[in-house]
Amino acid sequence: MILHRELPTWRARRGGPDYAGRSVGLVPTLGALHDGHRTLLERARAENERVVLTIFVNPTQFNDPADLEKYPRTLDADLALARGLADDVVAPSPGEVYPDGYHYRVTEDDRSRILEGAHRPGHFDGVLTVVLKLLNLVQPTRAYFGEKDWQQLRLVQGMVQALFLPCAIVPCPTVRESDGLALSSRNRRLTRAGRARAAEFPILLRRSASPADAARALRGAGFGVDYVEEHDGVRLGAVRLEGVRLIDNVRL
Repeated sequence: MILHRELPTWRARRGGPDYAGRSVGLVPTLGALHDGHRTLLERARAENERVVLTIFVNPTQFNDPADLEKYPRTLDADLALARGLADDVVAPSPGEVYPDGYHYRVTEDDRSRILEGAHRPGHFDGVLTVVLKLLNLVQPTRAYFGEKDWQQLRLVQGMVQALFLPCAIVPCPTVRESDGLALSSRNRRLTRAGRARAAEFPILLRRSASPADAARALRGAGFGVDYVEEHDGVRLGAVRLEGVRLIDNVRL
């Protein structure tokens, strides 16, 4: 496994003989990897001849500077998790990814305005822009995204279709802990008591009769609720607990 901290070295490797004519799987991440990311890497490994992991804490998708500052940077642990699953790890600096200073960006003006987009202005401009950049840099056959970030997944699928990108976007089921809480790097910021309470989030999201009932039940359990809504047969929610924002979704 080769770590690339600079894009010219990666681009030379991508254009070399080890990738010529090979199928390539991409797993794009912000780092702070967990077993959910492992499942993405394992699937990419099973379905492609080469696997590329990107680790980039993308500043343009954080509408809250404090949230960006708190995001964990755990490169050594991330590399240990990826060893044996990824052939190359691309971990560039923001200056390399945004040499234009983020003057050029991708904007979707419909589905990005609801749910997360309504509560995090500019978030999906940053997500779609960096995903497009990574797809161009890696030129994958397939790219793997978790279904926990349902809105992000749908927007990326739409962008790839709209811009005629030669890449298949592969949805992967949400990986959960034994008590049902979706795996997330944010979980580690909860206290022990908060972590135990967080397990009620997916239970109440799933068991409630309606979005309004779910929101009431979550508030009653001590969560701050940003939204609970249903779209395309999926119930989605975003809550706050101990200053940590959690999202999840369940199929109805």
